[in-house]
Amino acid sequence: MDGLIEITGLTKAYDARNIAVNNISLTLPRGKIIGLLGPNGSGKTTLIKMINGLLTPTQGTIRINGQPVGTQTKAHVAYLPDRTYLAGGKRIDETLDFFCDFYADFSREKAMGMLQALQIDPKARMSVLSKGTKEKVQLILVMSRSADLYVLDEPIAGVDPAARDYILRTIINNYNPQASVLISTHLIRDIEEVLDEVVFMRYGCLVLYTSAENIRARHGKSVDAYFREVFAC
Repeated sequence: MDGLIEITGLTKAYDARNIAVNNISLTLPRGKIIGLLGPNGSGKTTLIKMINGLLTPTQGTIRINGQPVGTQTKAHVAYLPDRTYLAGGKRIDETLDFFCDFYADFSREKAMGMLQALQIDPKARMSVLSKGTKEKVQLILVMSRSADLYVLDEPIAGVDPAARDYILRTIINNYNPQASVLISTHLIRDIEEVLDEVVFMRYGCLVLYTSAENIRARHGKSVDAYFREVFAC
């Protein structure tokens, strides 16, 4: 398998009673849009933070492009966290300047095109934007990179339904075809049409890793319906 992410025996324990990720082994391929799905407290964000080098595993390893997570892999991973991180006093175009300086693979032209399509003024300061618009800007920044891996934590949670289709098209049309997109979300019904594969987690453990098409073919259900059945929610 042409593995982009190789996870082996991965555990993150804060103490003996709080094990956020529990002995996960998983290989994720290139060129796929993968849903990371599970109830609250299932360990999704902890896993994402370890993939991005923001948390250190208690045990086990993560390799991206064959390299252990570290400074080198951060240059190949575009990460959208679940919370706003942009400086409120800066204008959007100033933030674009920062990303141009910081990331060699960042396309200012692509970012400006997406801002225009969403009718977002690049001269606006982050402090005056709504929560949903800030999240759109963050997504634009992430998807304007030519990365090997895009990791998106709740990318459509704070946006209005009318903008979700555009955001999903943005994800599909702007990532490197040799890359993969890992999306964590609770809004499964809204994104399942773009998913190639899904990872189900609960209580820090891997429950299921399969293709979205396999769920539909074997179980005769949508990903959202099967998720609700597995987790009885």
